[in-house]
Amino acid sequence: MSDDGYGGGGGGDDFGDYGDMGYADEQFVDEGYDLLARDAEGQQGGEAPAQASILGERQPNKERVTTPYLTKYERARILGTRALQISMNAPVLVPLDGETDALQIAIKELSQRKIPLVIRRYLPDGSFEDWSVSELITD
Repeated sequence: MSDDGYGGGGGGDDFGDYGDMGYADEQFVDEGYDLLARDAEGQQGGEAPAQASILGERQPNKERVTTPYLTKYERARILGTRALQISMNAPVLVPLDGETDALQIAIKELSQRKIPLVIRRYLPDGSFEDWSVSELITD
């Protein structure tokens, strides 16, 4: 077969360029750590910042402001996550009555409030609330 004027362009000649991939982003990561370190020194006299100030503040369970109902979006995410875990041989927490579908098993676990997952709901002020799936109302 001849190329018949086809110049190729199929690549393969940039093999040596793979060694420097990804190193350009490292500079930004280091600068971010420097900014965090300078911020921590300014606030706390050189000590590391508290984890709550970085990730937001956790709302105590007594002062929850979000709804106690499981939303349809949370339900979909919980069932999908749990079905994936079950399909990857995670222990099943309910007795099986011949179910083999991971999603059906996850639905059964949700109806019996046995799913061992926690939902983190973020609030507009940067704080968050953690709800166990067993605490939420599912209708």
